[in-house]
Amino acid sequence: MLGLTKKDATLLLVVAVLALCAPFILNPFPEGSAMAQFNAGYPDLMQRFVIFGIFAIGFNILFGLTGYLSFGHAAFLGVGSYSAVWMFKLLSMNVIPAIMLSVIVSGLFALLIGFVSLRRSGIYFSILTLAFAQMSFNLAYSVLTPITNGETGLQLTLQDPRVLGQSVSETGGIPVTSLFGIELRSTYQMDLGAWLFQFNVGYYLCAVMLLLAFYLAIRIFRSPFGMMLRAIKSNQHRVNYTGLNPRPYTLAAFVISGMYAGLAGGLMASMDPLAGAERMQWTASGEVVLMTILGGAGTLIGPVLGAGFIKYFENIFSKINDNVLHGWFSLLPDGLENLIVGVLHPFIGKGWHLTLGILFMLVVIFLPGGLVEGGQRIARLFRRGKADQTDTTTKPAE
Repeated sequence: MLGLTKKDATLLLVVAVLALCAPFILNPFPEGSAMAQFNAGYPDLMQRFVIFGIFAIGFNILFGLTGYLSFGHAAFLGVGSYSAVWMFKLLSMNVIPAIMLSVIVSGLFALLIGFVSLRRSGIYFSILTLAFAQMSFNLAYSVLTPITNGETGLQLTLQDPRVLGQSVSETGGIPVTSLFGIELRSTYQMDLGAWLFQFNVGYYLCAVMLLLAFYLAIRIFRSPFGMMLRAIKSNQHRVNYTGLNPRPYTLAAFVISGMYAGLAGGLMASMDPLAGAERMQWTASGEVVLMTILGGAGTLIGPVLGAGFIKYFENIFSKINDNVLHGWFSLLPDGLENLIVGVLHPFIGKGWHLTLGILFMLVVIFLPGGLVEGGQRIARLFRRGKADQTDTTTKPAE
C-alpha cells in the first residue's frame, strides 16, 4: 500500500487512527470530574502535539539517520513562522500559500547554514548550528526589526494590504486564517453524557500534514538515500574510502530536516498568526533534541511520542499545584496529608521540569532506545507469556 511494506503500512495506519481519533483518546475523563484536568483533547494542545511531532520527525531525519546533532533547528522553525505571517499580511489569509512559503524559505535557509556547518562534524558541527541559531535569534530580536518587529513579534494589523483577500473582516476586525474559506478556528463540540469532545478544523489540517510528513519520513528511511545516511552514521570514514562523498547526502538530510521545521513553523503561524524571536532560542532547539531522544532516535514513531510526552507535561502536568494535591489526599489525616504534599511540591507546578528531567535520565539509563524500546519490551513480555501459556496447554500429560 502506497509503496510501503506491510509493517510500515500498519504503522502509518496506527498513526492515522491516533491522529484522527485524538479528540476521543485525549479526553478519557468526564467533564467536571476530579480527573478532568488530565484531559488534553482541546484544540490548542492537540495542535501543539501534532506540530511539534512534525518538528521532531524532521529533526530525526538528520539526527536519527546521520548522527549529526544540531542545536540550531529552532532557527528554521522561527523562519517558517515569520514567512507564513508575511504571506498572511501581503497575500491572503489562506494557509496553503503561507505553508508553502514557510517550507521553501526554511529549506533555502537550511541550505545556507548546512553548507557552512557540515564542513565540520561531531561537537564542532553542533556548536556551529547553535551559533547560527543564536545569531538568527539576535537578528530577529533587534537588527531586523523592520522585518520581524523585534521583541513585540510580527503580527497582523488592519493596515496590511493583503492583495488577494480582505484587510478588514465584516465585523471591522482582522480576518482569521482559513483553508479555502473554512476558518481554522471553527470547532464542533460533541456532548456525550458527561464527556465533551471538540473537533477543530485547524487541528485536522495539522493532522493531515503530520500523516503526509510521517509517510515521507517512512519513504526516506526505507530508500537507498536513507541507507546511505545510515552508512554515514555508522562509519563516515569507510564511506569516504569507497570513493563516495558523504557531504551531499548529509546536506540533503539537513535541508529536508530544515523544511520539516519550516512546515511546523508555518503551521504554528497558521493556528496563531504571530511570529516572535523566542521561537528561535536555543531552548527550543534543545526541546526537539529531548523529544527525539526520549521517544527513540532513529525510529519512525519515537519522535512523535516524545513530542506528545513533553508537551503533555508542559501543558497538563505543570498545572498540578498544592491545592490539587490537597484535594487528592484530603481523606488522609492532616499531618500525613501535609507531609505528602510537602514531599511532592518540588516536582509539580513550576517544578515540572525537575520531574521531566528525572524521567529523561531514567529513560536514557534504562531505555536507551526511548519510549519505543519500552513498548517493544512490553510487547515481548506479552508474546513470551502467550508462548509459555501455549506450551503449557499443548504439553501432553504424563
